[in-house]
Amino acid sequence: MQINLTGHHVDLTDALRDYVNEKFAKLERHFDKVIDVHVVLTHEKNQTQHNKAEANLQVSGNHIHAEASHEDMYAAIDGLIDKVDRQLIKHKEKIKDHHRAEGAQRNREQAS
Repeated sequence: MQINLTGHHVDLTDALRDYVNEKFAKLERHFDKVIDVHVVLTHEKNQTQHNKAEANLQVSGNHIHAEASHEDMYAAIDGLIDKVDRQLIKHKEKIKDHHRAEGAQRNREQAS
């Protein structure tokens, strides 16, 4: 998985880079067919939620977008990871082979 990290009005420190890489590496245990990830970290001065993290993922057969805001950048990244994780699990369930169950049901009907 290739992770591109961009910062808008944010200094991308090594700690932030390591934190994002560590969190996205954990997502691979749910779905290992993530091709490309683009993460944008933004600091917004004139809003109540000061930090925003958003991600665009290219997975096999789909694109996933998620974003999260929080006063703390690390909390925004955690919220983003939670949203992406839920979307990846949902995507994985959709691409499962559901036709196997139909075939088993058809075989039972023919045997009767």
